[in-house]
Amino acid sequence: MKKIFIMLCCGAGISSGMLATRTRNAAKEKALPVTVEARSESEVAEYFSVIDILFLGPHYASQQKEFQKQADRYHIPVLVVPQEIYGRLDGKALLELAINTLNN
Repeated sequence: MKKIFIMLCCGAGISSGMLATRTRNAAKEKALPVTVEARSESEVAEYFSVIDILFLGPHYASQQKEFQKQADRYHIPVLVVPQEIYGRLDGKALLELAINTLNN
């Protein structure tokens, strides 16, 4: 499996930072080559050339189309983190969603 770079777009970064840590830990448990980072909305565009998938916190759902327009140039999928994953800070589920999305 090639290395995957998952980016989480967040506001203040507390919940997204915790979700990123749990996703990193889930990847480590499975010995998967995954990088996971949480960045603020203003920083995301700097990473489009290196990330494989972008997740938006649920509070950015209304901006998904705008992010997708920017990401299309790099063929990067942009998804809103499902509320059940975000609410539970479920890193295993987010990792699974990322892998399934990238494999389809």
